[in-house]
Amino acid sequence: MVKYSRSLSSLGRTLFVFLSFLGAVMAKKIHLFTKVSLAIKSHKKYTPAPLRILVLVFATLFGLYVCSICLKLNKVHTTTKFPKVEITQIKAQINQTHCDNIQSSPKFPRAQVLNQKAEVNQIHSEVNQTHSEVNQTHSEVNQIHSEVNQTDCRNIDVDRSQIPYLHYPKPTSFNREECACNPVRLFAILSMQRSGSRWFETLLNSHTNVSSNGELFYFEDMRSNVSSVLSTLDRVYNLDLFNTAPRNQCLGAVGFKWMLNQGLMDYHKEIAAYFNNRGVFVIFLFRKNLLRQMISLLANMYDTNAKLLNGTHNAHVQTQEEAEILSRYKPKINPKSVLRDLQFMEKSISEALEYYRSTRHIVLYYGDLVKNHTKLVEVQEFLGLPKMELTSTHVKIHKGSLSEHIENWKQVKRILRRSVYKKFLHSDYAN
Repeated sequence: MVKYSRSLSSLGRTLFVFLSFLGAVMAKKIHLFTKVSLAIKSHKKYTPAPLRILVLVFATLFGLYVCSICLKLNKVHTTTKFPKVEITQIKAQINQTHCDNIQSSPKFPRAQVLNQKAEVNQIHSEVNQTHSEVNQTHSEVNQIHSEVNQTDCRNIDVDRSQIPYLHYPKPTSFNREECACNPVRLFAILSMQRSGSRWFETLLNSHTNVSSNGELFYFEDMRSNVSSVLSTLDRVYNLDLFNTAPRNQCLGAVGFKWMLNQGLMDYHKEIAAYFNNRGVFVIFLFRKNLLRQMISLLANMYDTNAKLLNGTHNAHVQTQEEAEILSRYKPKINPKSVLRDLQFMEKSISEALEYYRSTRHIVLYYGDLVKNHTKLVEVQEFLGLPKMELTSTHVKIHKGSLSEHIENWKQVKRILRRSVYKKFLHSDYAN
């Protein structure tokens, strides 16, 4: 249709040009013929000029008619458009046909590929599920082993009444190996400064089955709140506390010493509850003669700055010569505050015994341990340890009469004689 209209338009233009040219030629010939006819005689019967003009007019009108038809055909061609919707539908049909051809073609088995992918994903899912079941089984097996081991440990022939106090710690820092079922008892030495707690702790550590970890709460950050206190207790009782205390795989008892002014009285409710829940053995260690304790405190405070032993401070000594050097210093006791200070010390001991009376405990006094070594046997029985001879290299510093260790002895003696503390004027042990 388009080619036909174009051809017709071209033909019309050609015909129009041709007829125009023919008319022009004929007009020229008429002009020439008119000039020639002037030389000859013309016939009177007809006049060819009007006829020729008629032909020229006809040709012109015909050409205009043909041109108008061609212009109409061109206008129809230029304004004819396909609907956009039909074109979009045709493209969609072509794409669909192309996809159908691809899917049906043996070179692109799309349905088979999708099915295979689904099968592979299902296999992966089953494998992952199997791994999860295997891991769960391993976890259950480990739990069963743990329960079996714990059951085996608890089935060891022990006094049934002692079971609440027996523990089987599993430290993260080392492996107890064959001693995993060796029961461990937990203990804490509650005492005051210069009451012989360090000497007593060295005696306990001389036992092959005991590990006492020193003064854990000496630093304030260890006792800043009750949570840090309980966390430290968990670590030491799980055998995960790193320090210089002796430690072996087959421990029978583990503990530490704790001063009354190191948070022990501030959180006494929580600590007592912890001791009762964990079955901790509490060992109270005090001095009967609080005046001697005061002398030791004042002398130790002095040596902190004086450093009498070769420029170093030593709270405890291991030779007689060192003890003699430190004992030469005689502290001066404040007569105005001596009674108040003794009263405070006595009250602290009474409150500690009251706060922790619900625990499983034993009360020891330094003077009794020095005079009677059978008290150490009682301690071993209390902790359920095999009996051994306990030894220490520590040497006592202040020995003998009190008058030899107080600078203002007569003044202090006169004050105490008129008080309830006159009993402290006498020695609490012979040496």
